[in-house]
Amino acid sequence: MAIQNRYEFMYYVACTNANPNGDPDMGNTPRIDPQTMKGYITDVATKRRIRNYIEMAYAGVDGMNIIIQQGTNINRHIAQAKREAGFEDCAKGKDAVYAGRRKACETFFDVRAFGAVMSTGPNAGQVRGPVQLTFGKSVDPILPLDISITRMAVADKVGNNTVEEYEAYEKNKPEDELRTMGRKQLIPFGLYEVRGFISANLAAETGFDDRDLNALFEAILNMYEHDRSASKGEMDVVSPLIVFQHVGTDTDAAQRVRQAKLGCAPAHKLFDLVHVTRKPEIDAPRHYRDYQATVALDRVPAGVRVGFKTDAFGEIVWDRLPENEDWFRAE
Repeated sequence: MAIQNRYEFMYYVACTNANPNGDPDMGNTPRIDPQTMKGYITDVATKRRIRNYIEMAYAGVDGMNIIIQQGTNINRHIAQAKREAGFEDCAKGKDAVYAGRRKACETFFDVRAFGAVMSTGPNAGQVRGPVQLTFGKSVDPILPLDISITRMAVADKVGNNTVEEYEAYEKNKPEDELRTMGRKQLIPFGLYEVRGFISANLAAETGFDDRDLNALFEAILNMYEHDRSASKGEMDVVSPLIVFQHVGTDTDAAQRVRQAKLGCAPAHKLFDLVHVTRKPEIDAPRHYRDYQATVALDRVPAGVRVGFKTDAFGEIVWDRLPENEDWFRAE
């Protein structure tokens, strides 16, 4: 059964000597707001890492496939969904489109979570997903750097690419001409806040259930642990995953279920309960502990409970800070 509660969540990502999300139109420099100089991580960059984690961690598990995989054609997956639903791959009738849409929701985690535009090619319609993420935004301005690097080898094409031709090429070249220069784009440090929203009403349309919710939270806490690279070697989710669950207040059970789905407080007021600010004695932050983090547990609105998930495979601790949490403090 699809989830019955509305959720909001947030977490903090620390980026140290890395490129959190390069802009290909700007030479892959870290994305930045030119007015505030604060950095961005796009929502699609976060979703890509969630998809990669689910694809790796849930390989072979029914219903946990990924429709937008790297280096594939989404139309192949749409056609497969329609075929498995009992229709021709490119059937255009309304029944075929709806059946393909339902099958895609059953088969692909990212369709159930994020939705998908599947009206291309074989056409299985469109799905609006219950899970939406904001751009991650740095708490303070960031400093993008463009530094030179040296590669002690070249990759020139020589003749017909035979071993003998390459050996002759290297023998006749001065050593200085057998190395090249390159560039790396990075920031020394940035602490990014990411917010998310989960709609119970949209979850009912896609079938996003408690298993999917747990997998999503697991992926968020673990996604950077399996995304190390030269450009993103030190990126980590350094805070607990902070979860706001709407549960309702009415004494009537049916009305309380309705409140839990629709929500008992505006999202922005819930996010305002969390404060992460730079310590006054720190001029140039280089670690997440250069910030102080608090949450106002005593001001959580009625009908909402706040939870903290510090372990990807552990349970959410509700309405209090976990015993092993040493960064966040109750305000």
